[in-house]
Amino acid sequence: MNTAKGVVHMKLICSKSNLQKGVNIVSKAVPSKTTMSILECILIDASANEIKFTANDMELGIETKIEGEILQKGIIAVDAKVFSEIVRKLPDNDVTIESSSNYQISITCEKAHFAISGKSGEDFSRLPYVEKTDFICLSQYTLKEVIRQTIFSIADNDNNKLMTGELFEIHDNEFKVVSLDGHRISIRNIELKDSYPDKKVVIPGKSLQEISKILSGETEDEVHIFFTGNHIVFEFDTTTIVSRLIEGEYFKINQMLSSDYETKFVINKRELLSCIDRATLLVKEGDKKPIIFTIRDGNMEIRINSQLGSMKEEIDIEKEGKDIIIGFNPKFLIDALRVIDDENVTIYMVNPKAPCFIRDEEQKYIYLILPVNFNSAVN
Repeated sequence: MNTAKGVVHMKLICSKSNLQKGVNIVSKAVPSKTTMSILECILIDASANEIKFTANDMELGIETKIEGEILQKGIIAVDAKVFSEIVRKLPDNDVTIESSSNYQISITCEKAHFAISGKSGEDFSRLPYVEKTDFICLSQYTLKEVIRQTIFSIADNDNNKLMTGELFEIHDNEFKVVSLDGHRISIRNIELKDSYPDKKVVIPGKSLQEISKILSGETEDEVHIFFTGNHIVFEFDTTTIVSRLIEGEYFKINQMLSSDYETKFVINKRELLSCIDRATLLVKEGDKKPIIFTIRDGNMEIRINSQLGSMKEEIDIEKEGKDIIIGFNPKFLIDALRVIDDENVTIYMVNPKAPCFIRDEEQKYIYLILPVNFNSAVN
């Protein structure tokens, strides 16, 4: 069998939807900027009895199996951007992909025919081999949720690498996820079905964001997480994701989590969130105006002053302890409240310069937020 440009080295047929699904999954590990052009490729591997797509940016690698028919075994690397655009715009039908000895690739679907250049599959960086001994198992829903409920408080700059990742800590049947950026800490505690050996790793936030987009979010779908010295592996459905870990000892957060408080109040979560949301209407992008809480018995006044104007509103609360006036960055409160599902939240405070805690009775979640100095904002 010959194509116009050499001997056929690989030939396979897949439905457009299966191709699209595979490309969408692995594209999350294609780097946006790189000096190594092979990393901008997706590896199509049909050298055994299954079709696998792989992408790898050296920090995150993704491999997924797709359904299709292998007419001739082979392997080729194809430019991810070009390939995914072609696949996306093909008719909704079976697609034939062939590659020749000089790495030319032909893609045919109905009457559409593309010819593009590929690269040798041998040059591609395979996913690192990881020994699958230490692992935990949980539902895809739980993992997707716990990432959503913590990822917003990682630091986005690299001044401190550990702050750009999340701590995954396993102890018996407890799974703790922590993120922090120097202004706030988010903690989620999850109970697993089984007990496992102790583990403590820090995973890049970027890896978790990409993994989260691929997870189905279904409670009955499981994900297995394997741990090694340098990598973490997520296996679910027909996909394997390998991420590098961030080296170093994570911050000792327990000493920051005091259970002492001088003021404690219970408030309707939706009311508080709506009120802060309204207050931020008067804050321009990049403006650091704090929102001021004046907490008294039975109610709390929320106010904000900015160049655009001022706003105040009162909300009913159930309070124990001292009255307090305290200021916060409104965005930090909004981020935490948005990911809490409880109807009412309990907020604990010590003084206007100490962190406040939003936590539930069982401590399934703890959100710590540092206050801001608001003297300048009162005028």
